[in-house]
Amino acid sequence: MIDFKNTKIAFISKSDRDMLKAKLLYKIMASPFITKVAKNLTQLALSIKFPVNWIIKPTIYNHFVGGETIDECIPAVKLIGKYGVKSILDYSVEGKESPEEIEKVMKETLKSIENAGKFENIPFAVFKPTAFTSSHILTKASTGEELTDEEKKEALNFKTRVRKLCQKAYDAGVPILIDAEDSWYQNFIDETVEEMMKIFNKEKAVVFNTWQMYRKDRLEHLKESYKKAVDGKYFLGAKFVRGAYMEKERERAEKMGYESPIHETKEDTDKSYNDALKFSFEHREIISIFNGTHNEESTLLLVELMNKNNIDKKDNRFWFSQLYGMSDHISFNLGAAGYNVAKYLPYGPVKHVLPYLFRRAEENTSVKGQTSRELMLISQEIKRRKQVKNK
Repeated sequence: MIDFKNTKIAFISKSDRDMLKAKLLYKIMASPFITKVAKNLTQLALSIKFPVNWIIKPTIYNHFVGGETIDECIPAVKLIGKYGVKSILDYSVEGKESPEEIEKVMKETLKSIENAGKFENIPFAVFKPTAFTSSHILTKASTGEELTDEEKKEALNFKTRVRKLCQKAYDAGVPILIDAEDSWYQNFIDETVEEMMKIFNKEKAVVFNTWQMYRKDRLEHLKESYKKAVDGKYFLGAKFVRGAYMEKERERAEKMGYESPIHETKEDTDKSYNDALKFSFEHREIISIFNGTHNEESTLLLVELMNKNNIDKKDNRFWFSQLYGMSDHISFNLGAAGYNVAKYLPYGPVKHVLPYLFRRAEENTSVKGQTSRELMLISQEIKRRKQVKNK
């Protein structure tokens, strides 16, 4: 059985200096007050065009991001690849809606897909749907409202862009992960991804949709998607995450007077997540699983299912993944044990990646975040290394 407490393996890619920097960073993120002040000061600095790279890049950016460009990410890809952990390069520029910005992100994403096709240690490509049309179009198309002729044209443009990305991935022989978004965007995204699966998943799962299992309706949606795949004679690529926008989802539901789509408790979310894994594993002849979790229980669940059913550790239908800079005790111990595991490795210019970094900081600051666990493991490894040196 995999031992997630093995900190020697967990932090094998990090120097002593890296460990001390990580410890300081997580100590800072353990304080909600400091994290909030830092975020507000950074946003103020950006608004008055005060340079922030000098303080952001050597600290939180370097810990959670691979670099500003694909080339800058390659040293990190090679380093963790030595220890059985692969990388998924994620161009993490958000909230750009002008045609010029969309085209810019399109070119970079196509470049990242092409790059993935050349590197064994980059087994997937990925993109965020919100990068390829306006929030207005995604919202209106998802709620079933009547679109104007101009809006219909833009909705079609979105589908055309997504198809171009999927075609590029198919031609490069690289599966592509399509991230989930806010619930009020998701229906149109699901519809689009389903169309792509019908086209590109005839031989194997190339296009993967993402299910945020903190949503009450996602398990049923997964089962419906499976039935459609069976009827349509295509494979289903299923990436599972717990979810990234809980507070925003609940606040919007309360403000607009509809029932929150999010499970009331973490236990309900955990059950939903694990039930989705079990359902997908039972139907593995159709469903390929991308287990994107920082939860040890959900990780071990898939490991145990594979072991009990004599599934080869390198079976390409089963992948594990965590974010770069987090949960190394899961990623590197899985890699050392021979399982398919990859880090989500964000990249992009510092100022454009800040929304992603703020989410990571807030996630780690929350009561049920990662900070206490990360700090404990980092501290244990620093102590272990000192003991080894003093022998």
